[in-house]
Amino acid sequence: LSGTKGWVVYLIEATTGQLYCGITTDLARRFLEHGTPKGAKFFKGKRQPKAIRFVEEHADRSSASIREAAIKKLSRAEKLVLIQTSHLDPAYGQNQ
Repeated sequence: LSGTKGWVVYLIEATTGQLYCGITTDLARRFLEHGTPKGAKFFKGKRQPKAIRFVEEHADRSSASIREAAIKKLSRAEKLVLIQTSHLDPAYGQNQ
């Protein structure tokens, strides 16, 4: 996905098992940022990004933001179904 143009909605699994949803134009950069002070408040403290579990491409920021809001409203169980039905390689984005 490093060659992806446009926006992506993503779910990251934290080291605690919790799921974080966000949008970006550069997934690799954003994943790394989440482990630094530039990351989201969600990753402050004991939570660290573990792996990217879901990625969905969008043509523009508006559609990505709308989808992000919809995903954030889903229950954990519904988010897990999204992850299970995606075609993302389980090893993609593993933070070793």
